[in-house]
Amino acid sequence: MGFSPRKRASSIIPRIRSWPECDSVKLLGFAGYKAGMTHVIMVDDRKNSPTYSEEIVVPVTVIETPPLKVAGIRVYKRTTYGLEIAGEVWTNKLDSQLSKRLNIPKKSGDPEKLKSLEDVEEVRVVTYTQPHKITGVPKKVPDMMEHKIGGDSEKALKYAIEKLGNEIKISEVYKPGDLVDVIAITKGKGFEGPVKRWGVITLDAKHARSSKHRRVGCLGPWTPHRVRWTVPQAGQMGFHQRTEYNKRIIKIGENGEEITPSGGFVKYGVVRNEYVLIAGNTPGPVKRLIRIRDAVRPPKCEYTGINVVYVSTASKQGR
Repeated sequence: MGFSPRKRASSIIPRIRSWPECDSVKLLGFAGYKAGMTHVIMVDDRKNSPTYSEEIVVPVTVIETPPLKVAGIRVYKRTTYGLEIAGEVWTNKLDSQLSKRLNIPKKSGDPEKLKSLEDVEEVRVVTYTQPHKITGVPKKVPDMMEHKIGGDSEKALKYAIEKLGNEIKISEVYKPGDLVDVIAITKGKGFEGPVKRWGVITLDAKHARSSKHRRVGCLGPWTPHRVRWTVPQAGQMGFHQRTEYNKRIIKIGENGEEITPSGGFVKYGVVRNEYVLIAGNTPGPVKRLIRIRDAVRPPKCEYTGINVVYVSTASKQGR
């Protein structure tokens, strides 16, 4: 019930509604494309673990993360109705074809004017991905999104002006061992009935007619005289935005071919750009846009440091 209403996500790009507090001046998130899964052998560095200092097998998700480019800067101020845009500036370093696909204003503006604004609450940059550098994602239109910059407003604005129109690599934002939240759109399954969508048990011949086995036994009481939203019914299943909290970054690399299995990832191919290995699984199918954010509620676990011994490159074909 905590995930209701279960309707389709409005956009393939996940929306991040809250950002953590951070003193360091950097991007508080990143984005990439899901390539597949593999496993690594690493030394368990979590204290108080039964297998501490022993080698363990950890399943990991491979996310290809080519550098993000900064297309604009947005400055927000606090009002009685929440955050509102106080000013924005766009870069003029885009070519004509890319500017049409991104649909950004033609007038770039002067970034120095943003320094004169008062009561600045947050500084965010409008970034876009570069899927043309990826062989596994057959798309040309970049995905645009906002990322908050940590630190106080003056330092954050100075950092944003320096990065306007330039690239930002994932190695500048994260390092192995960091805890992050993963946000993505799940795999869509279309219109499904209550048995698959909600886990309702099927009715036998004693409790239902011959053609009514995969329905709910009752739509509700006589009063209130309506069908309440808590009744399991058929509808959209999948393609919902979901957040996985406290995922750990196992490895960040520049050459994706070193972790690509023989024959490439299924339905994706060869990873040729920078990549990140995240422990566990992530929402969404292969080629789906994955957004990474600093952990908003990190646990109180103590780690001594990442030590990866082996990364599996065995073929994933036929599995």
